Amino acid sequence: MPITLVPINAQRFPSWQERCHAEYKADLITAGETPHAADRHAADSLERAFPAGAPTADNAVFDLVHDTDGTVGYLWIGRDSSGDDTSWWVWDVVVEPEYRNKSYGRAAMRLAEDHARAAGASTLGLSVFGHNEAARGLYESVGYETTTVKMRKQL
Repeated sequence: MPITLVPINAQRFPSWQERCHAEYKADLITAGETPHAADRHAADSLERAFPAGAPTADNAVFDLVHDTDGTVGYLWIGRDSSGDDTSWWVWDVVVEPEYRNKSYGRAAMRLAEDHARAAGASTLGLSVFGHNEAARGLYESVGYETTTVKMRKQL
């Protein structure tokens, strides 16, 4: 099931940012942050990546587009925050629920790797929340390895 990366258009970017903020905030709360801290954390992350309120060469956002199914999700990819130009990061990748289990996630990750490689990357990393078992399974199935683990216990 081939998909292509189509740069998100300027008209849709603000609504994408709102969605990304809301979803990241929800994941942070699920992971144990307070709603206030999660809101600030999500807002700061987007502000750092898109200070002018638009994609940049270092942070690109793409729709994942299939010939027949149309837009099946999105990908946010860019240089990681280490300052190493050869280290890139998948900041967010989403396949809409109705299109999951159709190999779009695997295809999106291959396209992310191709995009990063073309930009000079030698590594591509990502973070995944511990509660997102489906995503962890996908990433492991396409060759990503665990490099760090954060743990928490509710008292």
